[in-house]
Amino acid sequence: MANRFVKTMFTPESLAAQQHYYGRTTQIAAAPERDLLTEEEQTFIATRDSFYLGTISESGWPYIQHRGGPRGFLQMLDPRTLAFADFGGNRQMLSTGNLATNARVTLFLMDYPRRERLKILGHARVLDAREHADLAQRVHPPGFNQAKPERVFVIDVLSYDWNCPKFITPRYTSEEVETLVEPLRRRITELEQQLEERSR
Repeated sequence: MANRFVKTMFTPESLAAQQHYYGRTTQIAAAPERDLLTEEEQTFIATRDSFYLGTISESGWPYIQHRGGPRGFLQMLDPRTLAFADFGGNRQMLSTGNLATNARVTLFLMDYPRRERLKILGHARVLDAREHADLAQRVHPPGFNQAKPERVFVIDVLSYDWNCPKFITPRYTSEEVETLVEPLRRRITELEQQLEERSR
């Protein structure tokens, strides 16, 4: 767990709850202003095809939205900055509206087959793709030509935390299932051919 994450998220109330239920509290060490994403986080982020984005409305309500796209659509511009292209959707603009009054975000990234999860804290801003064409082109997912980006979300990373795998149910995409099943299909084909040859 990165030090800035602990410093940011472990409030006096959280520490009091730890003491009440477990008889001890997490020790909070000195923390840098921001924690840099390492190569491990970069690799994990580059292989995700979805994540959950948490924002806070002007009325104080949390809002969580699923974001999906080709693998690697969430891109690391540098060890402190993430970005992704935002395409037209249901036009509710809830996350965009929330970020106009509160820049705080949480990103929740899951790898269900490996039972890994990464939480990222940051401050986000939404840029009009028409006014930032170069950046919009840079973060446009390769080979994803269905539409032009309308906006670009840029996240200045504050910190991150890896969670334990406990209670994560493994889930697989259809592509992952196909990869796992393909050797079995080949073996079945081989056995069927052998049976056919013996029956001649």
